[in-house]
Amino acid sequence: MKTIHQILPLALLGAALVSCGRPQGASGRDVIQNKGSDTLVNVAQAWAETYSKAHPETMIAVSGGGSGTGVSAMINGTVDIANSSRKMKDSEFEAARANGIEPVEHVVGFDALAVYVHQDNPVTSLTLDQLARIYGENGDITRWSQLGVEMSGKADPIIRVSRQNNSGTYVYFKQAVLGKKGEYKLGSLDMHGSKDVVDLVEKTTGAIGYSGLAYATEHIKMVPIVGSSGRAVTPSVDSAVDGSYPIARPLFMYTAGAPAGKVKEYLDWILGETGQGILRAKGYAPVSTATL
Repeated sequence: MKTIHQILPLALLGAALVSCGRPQGASGRDVIQNKGSDTLVNVAQAWAETYSKAHPETMIAVSGGGSGTGVSAMINGTVDIANSSRKMKDSEFEAARANGIEPVEHVVGFDALAVYVHQDNPVTSLTLDQLARIYGENGDITRWSQLGVEMSGKADPIIRVSRQNNSGTYVYFKQAVLGKKGEYKLGSLDMHGSKDVVDLVEKTTGAIGYSGLAYATEHIKMVPIVGSSGRAVTPSVDSAVDGSYPIARPLFMYTAGAPAGKVKEYLDWILGETGQGILRAKGYAPVSTATL
């Protein structure tokens, strides 16, 4: 049987852990759990590393897995911040409220969703309609030659590279290109992460894929897209900011209720000059260029 001298320290320890209001790591530092969008994961990791250096009392644990994965974790109360490259769905809001959670949306930047092809592909531009005819379930474009693009025989068939359906990028591309009622054509190569899309397209001559602007490399080609303006616009930070690129989107972080304490301090820092500067350096458009 334990004596009162053995029980009291345990009780005091439990009270201390409860009173802190936040989980702590083995080092005793506050831990902010941040999970979700693969589009945002690189900049989220850069934010976390820079912030923790300036605030050593706080550690931010960052992981990807897709926007849907992050939002589900927020709804279930296992993360403090969910990263998402698309807005939460009505069904997700309903699930959150059923758990007694009122999600709060924070726009932390903007992204030009780039369309990538192999660097040897001579295509000069694509329209939104052509993209829909390539990716949509009733789409009739299956070969580059149908677009007047001359490719070698083996490279003429279009190899569609897409994302898995828990991805916010998958959802946003579907809405922006295929329309609210549009569906993807079966038979695409569905990649788990944004970088995986770019890597596959880089190695596959006849491939086309879509991914965040921040994943562009010198070994792959970004295709200018023709929107309602009638002119072809190359994806860039500037064209995302001014809205001229037709597949630009906001990037979100969601919290379970209004953020407070360490989480609020972290989000305020992300939206401040240092955080937004890191965002831009990673290839995304800041929320406000005035702060930069």
